[in-house]
Amino acid sequence: MSRNVSTTLPRRRRPDPMRAYDALPRPLRAWMAQAALPWSPASCRRIWVRARAEGASFDDILDRLARAERMTLSRDRLSPHAHRAPIHDQQDDNR
Repeated sequence: MSRNVSTTLPRRRRPDPMRAYDALPRPLRAWMAQAALPWSPASCRRIWVRARAEGASFDDILDRLARAERMTLSRDRLSPHAHRAPIHDQQDDNR
């Protein structure tokens, strides 16, 4: 596939997501590996750096990430963690 080479604008460099992942602290990489959601290295790093600046321990930070993930999952209507109204049985509707 050819590119439009008639532009004089410089190409944007996209960050390498694997390099960003590899640069994360080991406990954070382990948490991301078992997380239910596909967290980006940038968002996890942002939470990690902010919590470390506040003086939080590694365990406190991982608990904070787990809480954030649970809250996100609870907002998803298709998640088993979400609060759903009971589904009516179709046999009851046919009477």
